[in-house]
Amino acid sequence: MRKLYPEALADQSFDNTGLLLEAPFDPIRRQMNSVLLTIDLTKAVADEAIERKDCVVVAYHPIIFRGFKSLTLSDCQQQSILRLALEGISVYSPHTAVDAAPGGLADWLADIVTGHLPNPEPETHTAQPQKSPPETIEEDVVSEANTSADQPAEAKKRPQRPKMSMQRTYSQPTYPSHRPVDASKTDLAPSSVDHTRSVINPVTGVEGFEGAGFGRLVTFSEHQPLTHLVERIAHGVGSPKGFPLAIPQGKQVEDIQIRTVGVSAGSGHNVLKGVDADLLFTGELSHHEALAATEKGQCVITLFHSNSERGYLSSVLKEKLTRVLREEWERIRKEVAEAQDLTPEWEDAVKDEDVLVECSEQDRDPFGVVILQSSKQEGKPLS
Repeated sequence: MRKLYPEALADQSFDNTGLLLEAPFDPIRRQMNSVLLTIDLTKAVADEAIERKDCVVVAYHPIIFRGFKSLTLSDCQQQSILRLALEGISVYSPHTAVDAAPGGLADWLADIVTGHLPNPEPETHTAQPQKSPPETIEEDVVSEANTSADQPAEAKKRPQRPKMSMQRTYSQPTYPSHRPVDASKTDLAPSSVDHTRSVINPVTGVEGFEGAGFGRLVTFSEHQPLTHLVERIAHGVGSPKGFPLAIPQGKQVEDIQIRTVGVSAGSGHNVLKGVDADLLFTGELSHHEALAATEKGQCVITLFHSNSERGYLSSVLKEKLTRVLREEWERIRKEVAEAQDLTPEWEDAVKDEDVLVECSEQDRDPFGVVILQSSKQEGKPLS
């Protein structure tokens, strides 16, 4: 991980990257030569790693940000750390080092924005409001037998309260697919639209990682319909059922053309503030940050925080880390094999040639999208 994403690339002002838990190695109770990739190290992911007998969990978000005064089972995060240590599973967190690295998260998101769907790219339209028939008010007709002849005619028909009988069905929360997104499994061709890109906040002084930094500013050679970018993003991040889009009031989504896009994974405000771009594409912005952007005439697309990060694990990191691990493990095996007086357990460990890197099946963003089904559309289209 340090070869791919040196800790020197990380934002040292707040981040806590590196080896956060070093579990003792016990050759008698040896784990698999396997790594589990996850964005968040939750209890469900810890259970998964223990069941799989992985030796390392690479958790993009640090499970430890500040120092502990105690380690107890009453704290859910500390509980996961203690259980993993007991099972001999270590934890490494790269976080913002992955954001800043060339070919890292920021470039992956830029690749999605600049990808291309088959010509002609499909047109995307916002839903039009359905015209509902006016509500009918059921009327009670009073029988003549019970009505005096001199009673006003209006009293014979008494308006009743409308019956509220509409039954609404909601879907289960849905989440983007975390399966690999590559040329053989999607119709999104990566980085095929003519453009230039630049680093928003450069990181310098790390040898071999020139061009590193936080955020990317994409400039297209020609204006792109916002609807096309929406389609590319949906295809690139696992086809979620929906994601937030903010546009200036008085404009229609179909009419907006985009020339520049500011890109940042996760919480993008610190990177994107002050960036003069037609579209801000990030994991999350606060209400006031998004409102300020639209008031300036910018558009905003957010994905929920970790949905802007998770696809990178399966699309990019899994293959990169597998390649480097195989090279590193082969070197270590040769060094250890030359040592004298190896115990049988160590000899058995060195004979294992396999290296496996997998993405967690349990990892997901806390938020899913609940879809209203079997009901008339309410509200109005974005404009």
